[in-house]
This record gives sequence, C-alpha cells and structure tokens, in this order.
Amino acid sequence: METLVWVVHVLAAVGVIGLVLMQHGKGADMGAAFGSGASGSLFGSSGSANFLSRATAILAAVFFTTSLSLTYIYSHKTKSAGVMATQQMHSRPEIPAGAAKPAAPVTPAGQGNTGSKAGEIPK
Repeated sequence: METLVWVVHVLAAVGVIGLVLMQHGKGADMGAAFGSGASGSLFGSSGSANFLSRATAILAAVFFTTSLSLTYIYSHKTKSAGVMATQQMHSRPEIPAGAAKPAAPVTPAGQGNTGSKAGEIPK
C-alpha cells in the first residue's frame, strides 16, 4: 500500500510541474490579443487555460492527499530502534546483579602526577 501511495505521489508531483510549466503567464494574454498565434491552439483561445487550470487543480489535490496519507502512514508505523540506539545497547557491558563493581584503574608507581609543569622533563 505504501509503495502505491509513493508512486501516485511522485506521478502527481511530476504532473503538477509539467502542467504549471505548460500554462501561460498573465502577460501572455496581452500578446494573444495582438495575434501571437495562441488563439489557434489545440484547445482554442480560452479552452487551454480552463483545461490546464482544472488538471493542475486536480493533480494538486491528489498530491496534497498523498502527502497527508504518507504522513499518516509514517506516524503510525512501529518505531524500531535506530542505529545509534542499537550501538549503545551493545556497547555497554552487563554486570550481574550480585557482582562487585570494577575498581578504578591503578597507575603504576612513578607514573602518577608528580607535580611537574607541562613541558618539563621529570627528574
């Protein structure tokens, strides 16, 4: 079902883009009044504007509906743990309930903080 909605969504988007690019702007009507040849088109002088406007409105409504449908589908999907959550779950060592916690690491003698400043060579 989800794949079908995606296919219809993409086709509606491409259709809206194509129909918008085929339509004439508001300034094109002025050129048609002086004989630019738009009156001899396939749909007549005003028929193309009505057909393209209606087809664009229908495809825009389909696009809007499929957008809402995809939003609904993805909001009601079962949420699975992402890659980061899975990585964090596997990286933590499990300590049995009765076991003692590991002690802090012990530094060998002579390698601890000797009180020397940074860059000094210890004596």
